Amino acid sequence: MKNTKSAFIGVVILFAVWVMLTDFSPQEMIFGGATALLIVFLFHSRLSVLGDVKLNPKSLVYMVMYLFVFAWELLKSNIDVARRVISPRLPINPGIVKVKTRLKSPIGRAFLANSITLTPGTLTVEMKDEYFYIHWIDVTSDNIEGATESIVSNFEKYLEIIFG
Repeated sequence: MKNTKSAFIGVVILFAVWVMLTDFSPQEMIFGGATALLIVFLFHSRLSVLGDVKLNPKSLVYMVMYLFVFAWELLKSNIDVARRVISPRLPINPGIVKVKTRLKSPIGRAFLANSITLTPGTLTVEMKDEYFYIHWIDVTSDNIEGATESIVSNFEKYLEIIFG
C-alpha cells in the first residue's frame, strides 16, 4: 500500500510541476502525464519516502495553510535581514543553536530543514536525530526550548499534521 501511495504522490507532484512549467494544451497535458508515469515507473523504489505524506482532508487543508505560514515567515525574515543590511547599527549576534523537532518522518524533517534554510537569517547546518543545528543571524535564545520556539514551532505544527 505504501508503494502505491508513494507512486501516486510522485505522479501528482511531477505532473503538477509540469503543469506549472507549460501551457494547458491537450498535447502538453498528455505528454506531461505520460512523462510523470514513466519517471515514477523507473524510479519507484526511491519514492518510498513519499509514503509518509498523509492524504486526508485535514492534511490537505494544512498543506495550503502551511504555504501561507511559510510565505508570511519568509516575508518577515526578508524584511528583518534587509533592515540589518540597510542599518548596520542593528545588533546582530550570529551563532549556531540547537533545536529539537517532534517530527518523526524523514521527509517531514527534510521539509522542516529546508523551510528553515529558505528563510533568510537562518541556515540548517546539521540534522542529527531529533536535533537540528541552525546558524541564526541574531541568536536571541541559546537554550534548546527558546530557540525551538523561535525557529521551528511555526513550521512544525503544520508539518506534523502533513507528515507525522
